[in-house]
Amino acid sequence: MFDLCLSYADPFFSMPRELLILRHAKSDWDSVATSDFERPLAKRGKSDAPKVGAWLYREGLVPDLVVSSPAERAKQTASKVCKCLDIKKKQILWDADIYEAEVPKLLSVLGRCSPEAATVLLIGHNPGLEQLLMHLVGEDLEIPDDGKLLPTGTVARLEMPDDWSALPCGSAQLISITRPRSLKG
Repeated sequence: MFDLCLSYADPFFSMPRELLILRHAKSDWDSVATSDFERPLAKRGKSDAPKVGAWLYREGLVPDLVVSSPAERAKQTASKVCKCLDIKKKQILWDADIYEAEVPKLLSVLGRCSPEAATVLLIGHNPGLEQLLMHLVGEDLEIPDDGKLLPTGTVARLEMPDDWSALPCGSAQLISITRPRSLKG
């Protein structure tokens, strides 16, 4: 007699993993910050970040793990998004490797994610995040008419393989790209 019940531990049945790639919200280029790292959010960024967080919440996309660049604009974005998701600041993993990172470094950051994390929110910067998105999705990725994959405050949602540490080119499937201007405040 066959057992037709599949459990989550069954190798033939696994929960899909998702990666939410979020570029920090609009930053303030007129700020008196002493360095790029310390540049804060602009007024628009301060209003877009909560919109993104509220949208993620409404869509049921509450991550198991949030990993963010510690640069000021990314920190402010992460804090505002996570507040809408009922995730405390102390639960955010601040990873300096994300700042100014290229694909190999970002893959390393993802490779350190807990195997138990089914959904990960990665908050960082361009051009690295766009390059990561292109790497993960591969040739199936269509570039928007304006040429910008991840303008500020944009979230890319990807279905991922089972292992965060094995992410070859083309290993993910793009589910959606959502820009803050398309969201209701």
